[in-house]
Amino acid sequence: MVKIIDTLLGKNSTSSDDEYMDLDLSSYEEHGRDSPALLVKIATIADLKDTPRVKDEVYNGNIVIVDISRLKMDKISYERVLKDLKEVAKDVNGDIIGLGDQRYVVLTPMSVKISRDKIGA
Repeated sequence: MVKIIDTLLGKNSTSSDDEYMDLDLSSYEEHGRDSPALLVKIATIADLKDTPRVKDEVYNGNIVIVDISRLKMDKISYERVLKDLKEVAKDVNGDIIGLGDQRYVVLTPMSVKISRDKIGA
């Protein structure tokens, strides 16, 4: 115990270079850049035909921020797309929330939940 305390306080200067090992961190950094655990994707849905791409991204485990403002003109398409996106969130046990006067929708995959509590005023 005394030896550990002396080492921590710098009283024991008998350490040698053999006690240390160089780590090659570049391999860890490169690996982390190539395969992130989760991506945040941006999408725009202007028509029902754009919905499958967004659904695929959520099924692949990514968070998707969707601009649905172009659908506001067609109420039937708007409601159909929202229904489809809500089903996807339910299927993957994710979450969905509307932002900015329902101009944007955020979809999350499994185990990512969106807090409804606002930060700040």
